[in-house]
Amino acid sequence: MRRMEFKMERTGLLKEGDVLPVTEGKLPTSYYYTLGKAYAMSANYSFSQRLKSTEGKVVSIHETEKGFFVTVEFDED
Repeated sequence: MRRMEFKMERTGLLKEGDVLPVTEGKLPTSYYYTLGKAYAMSANYSFSQRLKSTEGKVVSIHETEKGFFVTVEFDED
């Protein structure tokens, strides 16, 4: 299983166990991912780290000094 972290600006939009679609965006030298209907955004990833799955399961939501973060699990290595 592969896990990725997404930054969420406000809480209450998701809950653990939700299965959500993931949309891929392309930058000139990297890729980024949007969770659901723009609930959260990923960091930028290189081509070799590109995600193959189109949906993932929310496994945790936590708050830090920098905001809310969502950990999503995907069915890939």
